[in-house]
Amino acid sequence: MSPATSGLPVICPPRMEPSHSKSSTTTSGFSSGTACNPLQDLDVIPPYDEHKPRPRTLVLCFDGTGDQFDADNSNIIKLFSMLQKDDPSQQMVYYQAGIGTYTPPQIATPTTATIMKTLDEAIAIYLNAHVMGGYEFLMQNYQAGDKICLFGFSRGAYTARALAGMIHKIGLLPKDNHQQVPFAYHMFCRADETGWKQSTAFKKAFSMDVDIDFIGVWDTVCSVGLFPRVLPFVSSNGAIKIFRQALSLDERRAKFKANHYNRPTPEENNMGTKPGDMPKPGVRRHLSFLKTPKIAQDTSIDEEEQEELREQEFSKEEGCDKTDVLEVWFAGCHCDVGGGSVPNDSEHNLARIPLRWMIREIFKADVGIRFHADLLKTVGLEPKSLYPYVQTRPPAITELPSHIKEALQKEADEKAVAEKLGKRKRGMSTATVAIGTQPKVQLTEEEEDFVDAHCPIYDELQLARWWWILELLPLTHRRQDSKGKWKESTYANLGRGRIVPDPEDKDAKFYVHRSVKTRLDAQDLQGGQYKWKARFLPDDMHRELKPTWVE
Repeated sequence: MSPATSGLPVICPPRMEPSHSKSSTTTSGFSSGTACNPLQDLDVIPPYDEHKPRPRTLVLCFDGTGDQFDADNSNIIKLFSMLQKDDPSQQMVYYQAGIGTYTPPQIATPTTATIMKTLDEAIAIYLNAHVMGGYEFLMQNYQAGDKICLFGFSRGAYTARALAGMIHKIGLLPKDNHQQVPFAYHMFCRADETGWKQSTAFKKAFSMDVDIDFIGVWDTVCSVGLFPRVLPFVSSNGAIKIFRQALSLDERRAKFKANHYNRPTPEENNMGTKPGDMPKPGVRRHLSFLKTPKIAQDTSIDEEEQEELREQEFSKEEGCDKTDVLEVWFAGCHCDVGGGSVPNDSEHNLARIPLRWMIREIFKADVGIRFHADLLKTVGLEPKSLYPYVQTRPPAITELPSHIKEALQKEADEKAVAEKLGKRKRGMSTATVAIGTQPKVQLTEEEEDFVDAHCPIYDELQLARWWWILELLPLTHRRQDSKGKWKESTYANLGRGRIVPDPEDKDAKFYVHRSVKTRLDAQDLQGGQYKWKARFLPDDMHRELKPTWVE
């Protein structure tokens, strides 16, 4: 297995609280620091502080279908590239190329490898290898008290959530137990009563009970391959402390329905959970109290609901906290949210907005993930706005300053001329625009959002017409209604937009990023006025769910 396909670990350190005792505070929010380490000169944020040590952080990144390092990288690679990678005592990082890029080492010939990669991309035949690859990285490197953070895009997001589910149900094996991993994965996949008994006994006998501190995903899809599959604890998982997801408002493909963090069913609500019962990170747990979930066989509910009840009962016995969930909708289709729709040297595109949002959420969560400060600037983020505390953003702008408009226009003109001459410029900073021979002008994050929000949408139903074959076929879709009940329906999608779930909680919000409003108000977009494609079903219109704009 090559590093490009196996996701071999690279290295990285955690977030430190800034010291205020012997330093003054600047107007930017930065402490002026000490003479030996002024905060304004930091290369990495949060910085290491030997006087205030924090748990180590393990960061795992799972790329989308067919995605790996290439000419049009996803947000997963862009996130990974900004992480510090040189101190395994503080942080370790792991990258795994997407489904459709992997072939097992037993495949010898190039022709066979190509066929197997194509099958993996179509029906995810190696999903187990992707999940177990991440599991083995954690098994080999986890130490008591480490923070675990998972990130993913598309099917890579599903892989990340499946890995979290496996860790919750099976636990984490001690180092070097490689032969047990396939057996553990097999038990994780089993959703019948015997499977639950075996997984509980296995966890008690062999594993450590660990939490997932943060999951950040871009547009998880419901369908992993042509043949749908559902793994335990992928839809919801009480072992996850913080869950963040960026969702596409404009994706229309039938096989790319959004996979939300779902609400408990009424039966699950009756069982309840116990917030605050989980031990603190680093405290070893005694698993002797774990009981095999015993769910009475009720003929009034189907097997899928029986499985959901077992999951909830399992989490109840584990004493899991309620997950902090935030899902925010963004303008654009699937790759406009997760990245990969434009070449790497494109200065602006829609996917940069959810990338910045996710990084901001990481700093808000304070999970200790460390970034190179200068690299944050390349995606339009100002490090001082993120550390030592995350600052509230100024209001969104409604118009660019005239000198920025002129700079962007001049840059576009110069690039057009260069392309005609076959000398396309490369290496230009994504956070700056050039004004002739003058020094580059730095854009604020609000200006970056404004420019990115006006970029084109890349709709695969228009760009690759063969996707319409699946739009015309009757496919089965599964969703929760406003009362939390699961419903299945079979229909031809016909290019219709996604369904926005109507939450049961009357106080719940329809969270939409404020850059969407910028796009809605734009009068000069290619293709005319913007209107998102996501929709509410008629039976969910009993209460008008207006967008709640978030920064």
